Amino acid sequence: MLGLGKTGLLALGREGERRAQELSVFVECYAPPPRMIVFGAIDFAVAMAAMGKFLGYHVTVCDARPIFATSRRFPDVDEVIVAWPHKYLEQVEVDERTVLCVLTHDPKFDVPLLRLALRTKAGYIGAMGSRRTHQDRLRRLREVGMSEQELSKMSSPIGLDLGARTPEETAVSIAAEIIARMWGGTGQPLTTTSAPIHRESLASVPGP
Repeated sequence: MLGLGKTGLLALGREGERRAQELSVFVECYAPPPRMIVFGAIDFAVAMAAMGKFLGYHVTVCDARPIFATSRRFPDVDEVIVAWPHKYLEQVEVDERTVLCVLTHDPKFDVPLLRLALRTKAGYIGAMGSRRTHQDRLRRLREVGMSEQELSKMSSPIGLDLGARTPEETAVSIAAEIIARMWGGTGQPLTTTSAPIHRESLASVPGP
């Protein structure tokens, strides 16, 4: 709950398990909710922004094109920003709980944005595009001096392989990858794994 910036009641059982309730604990969190910044105000971004709000993120949509980045298209997000993506990212604080979804798949936006994003502390950085687009993106990023270690932080093509077809299904596949990355999940069916189902802390955030 602290990692997600949530306040509320938590039911605990033996040894802290969330079952066989024996104790209710009120958790009051003063941390702001984690941030999700969606770059590229395309149809997939509409679904992704709605998914981000559903997951409890403070959601910002950013696009340099005012005809697409409007509050009418994104009525439920916290912010709609009309600016060049990399210029906006230069101005915001990014921490380990921040999620960056790059959905523009246009080199003139992607390359300067990812060059900056991959050098932040963001817990998740995903970029949309085909495998061909991904290879071209890697080539361009290497040309501007990105290291292989920095490039390894990027999830591209974005999302898990769920067979998604629609923007809404794609948003589910991206959300699944974000959750797995943040909480240390494998992305595999639970029937094929033996690890604990519930992780106790954010995988990308060091413990106290």
